[in-house]
Amino acid sequence: MSFFQSQISLAPSFDGTSDRMGLCHCPSGEIHVIVGPMFAGKTTALLRRIKSEGNNGRNVAMIKSSKDTSLDVIGIDEAQFFDDLYDFCCEAAEHDGKTIIVAGLDGDYLRRSFGSVLDIIPLADTITKLTARCEICGKRAFFTLRKTDETRTELIGGSDVYMPVCRQHYVNGQAIVEAARNVIGVSVKSLERLLSGGSGSC
Repeated sequence: MSFFQSQISLAPSFDGTSDRMGLCHCPSGEIHVIVGPMFAGKTTALLRRIKSEGNNGRNVAMIKSSKDTSLDVIGIDEAQFFDDLYDFCCEAAEHDGKTIIVAGLDGDYLRRSFGSVLDIIPLADTITKLTARCEICGKRAFFTLRKTDETRTELIGGSDVYMPVCRQHYVNGQAIVEAARNVIGVSVKSLERLLSGGSGSC
C-alpha cells in the first residue's frame, strides 16, 4: 500500500538558501520508531507520544491532509503495511523538518522482517522496543505466535488469531497451540454436557 504518496504531501518548508559549499540550510527533523510484538502497546505508546508533543505546543496529526503542511509532528501507526515508509520518513524529517513517530511490528509471526519498518531503523533518532506479557507464563513477550494454520504473512486478526509469547513459548509454540486447542475442545465438550443435563467433571 502506498499511503503516503496519495494521502500526504509535504511542501518544502525551507527557503532554498545555501552556503558556499552548496549545503542547504533546511530545518532538521527527527524519526522515532516504536516496535514490538502484537499486544505490546505500540499504538498506545504512539498516541501517548503524539499527545505529549501536542501538549508541548507542537502541531500534530496522525493522518495529514495533502493541503496542510503546517504540522510539526506526524504519527504513523501499523507502519509495516506502508511500502513507501523509508522514502517518506527521509523526505519528511530531512527535507521538511518534521518529527515522525512510527509504530509497527518489527517482525512477522515467523520472526522475519515485516514490511519496511526495520529499514528505517538506521534513520531513527530513537528506537523503543516494547514488550507484551506472555499469555502462557506471564514473562516478557518479544514475539507474536499465530494460533492458526494459515501461512500468509498478512493475516489481519486479534487475540483470536495471535498471542504474545516469550522466547521459550515461541520455540515450543506449535505444542502450546495444540495444547490450547485441546483445552478449548475439552472445555466446550464439558459445557455442552452441562447444558444438556449430563454429568461430568471439568
